[in-house]
Amino acid sequence: MGGVELRIPLLDLIIIISYLVGIIIVGLLSVRKLNINSHTYFLAGRSLPWGMVGAALFASNISTIHLVGLAASGYNEGLVWGNFEWMAVFTLILLGLVFAPFYFKTRISTLPEFLEKRYSSTCRMILAIMAILAALFIHIGMSLYAGAAVFKQFFGIDVVASIVIISIATAIYTVLGGLKAVVVTETIQTVILILGAVMVTVFAVLALPKFGIYNLAQLKEAVKPNQLSMLHTHSSVGLTWYAVFLGYPILGIWYWCTEQTIVQRVLGARTQKDAQLGPLFAGFLKILPVFLMVFPGVLGYILFRDVIGSDSNQTLPVLINNLIPPGLKGLITAGLLAALMSTIAAALNSSATLVAVDIVKRLKPAISDRKSVQVGRISAVIVMLMAMLWSTQGGRYSSIFEAINAIASHLAPPITAVFLWGIFWRRGTKQAALVTLLVGFAGGILAFLFDLPVIGHEKVLTHKLGIPFMMQAWWMFCLCSLIFVIVSLLTPKPDLNQVEGLTWRNPIQVIAGGRIKSKADPRLWAGLLFLTMVVLYYIFH
Repeated sequence: MGGVELRIPLLDLIIIISYLVGIIIVGLLSVRKLNINSHTYFLAGRSLPWGMVGAALFASNISTIHLVGLAASGYNEGLVWGNFEWMAVFTLILLGLVFAPFYFKTRISTLPEFLEKRYSSTCRMILAIMAILAALFIHIGMSLYAGAAVFKQFFGIDVVASIVIISIATAIYTVLGGLKAVVVTETIQTVILILGAVMVTVFAVLALPKFGIYNLAQLKEAVKPNQLSMLHTHSSVGLTWYAVFLGYPILGIWYWCTEQTIVQRVLGARTQKDAQLGPLFAGFLKILPVFLMVFPGVLGYILFRDVIGSDSNQTLPVLINNLIPPGLKGLITAGLLAALMSTIAAALNSSATLVAVDIVKRLKPAISDRKSVQVGRISAVIVMLMAMLWSTQGGRYSSIFEAINAIASHLAPPITAVFLWGIFWRRGTKQAALVTLLVGFAGGILAFLFDLPVIGHEKVLTHKLGIPFMMQAWWMFCLCSLIFVIVSLLTPKPDLNQVEGLTWRNPIQVIAGGRIKSKADPRLWAGLLFLTMVVLYYIFH
């Protein structure tokens, strides 16, 4: 394991420091000519083209957790963990076709604001609080820990020191520049990120002949059973094909279609077409991680299982240290940093928006524009400090990638339920949304406590009752849906004026809404993307 604890070669150190300084300068320069008001700070002045929206969606999602965690999961169980990437494509199609038109047309600044228009101001406040907690605990806290852990393994830098350095660098341009600075830097980081992942994959494939593997048949013989299969009938980690197809959409719709951290890029789009095409472009990009992030973990098992042993989180550092020449190592480390900074920046900016727009503006409607931006900046700093404190607890989890999805499975079901039913069923009432959010949130907290476990030493739901986290999400969604429907039918119908322009008349209207007149029609690209995924699943099932 000595190969992992490196001193930083001078060339690599220069590249990493240059990247850190460069990205801060680019972030600040991107907004130098902008008049910073709440419109430009929180929504980039609604100026983002579809390419930038798609690249930013991809970059704010892919974090160091993905790069390290997916390689580790590929090493342990194989491509089955890639379902978190490929199933995301289907929910991005939903974002582009189903949700984005309403979000753009209603000119909302935040997702809780949409809930207020559809239901009530109380629902808005509850969702804002849940979204800030998700940003703090999942997006920022866990990402910081994952990044710091890698830098510790890689360069021997103290975890706390790493957390402080990364936090300050990211906070500078995010707090000062707002969404435009975040998205411009994310677009650059997407390119660096993909290049770094491509390099690791290519060098790993080129190393195979040294281990006597010259063709696909020999590769299949060298891996564990089902390590190259996406769909499993039995799974020790609860990722059976039915758990993936039932459970993932609940997490995916929450994350990709209703989470402020992600959807804020869509809200900042230039036109409705940009708002719809951006997620579809991100969908095409999401095909890549299976080949560039999970597959290298499988190759790590073939090449270095004697070095990695049972510590699967070492997979990516071992691959980089043993295969990548100096100089390129610095560039790949910059890629890791890019992934980390873009995720944190996205969550920080959305937290600032939620506090300023959904909480402070609600309590003090007369607050000035300048004061609103100031509140956003202060709240971003506070959230960052709290996330830094929480991130030091990351070592309590065995697998960070599984941890963030397990936490999401407790948080997602009530939010997915109120958004899905609200957008497709006009009869859904504000009382139903409120009860569903409160009961679902309380149930999620209980499930989290029993399955961490805070109470006792055994995961009650996962091990005692045999319900893996993906199926927990599915059954909680079913319960939340039942509550929503029953309470809706027991309470007065919503005013038709209130739901007009906020719901589809029926699901078919999404696809059949007028003729396809140009190649840029989002339905055309959504169809192509859907077909691509069906073919890929057929090949890798």
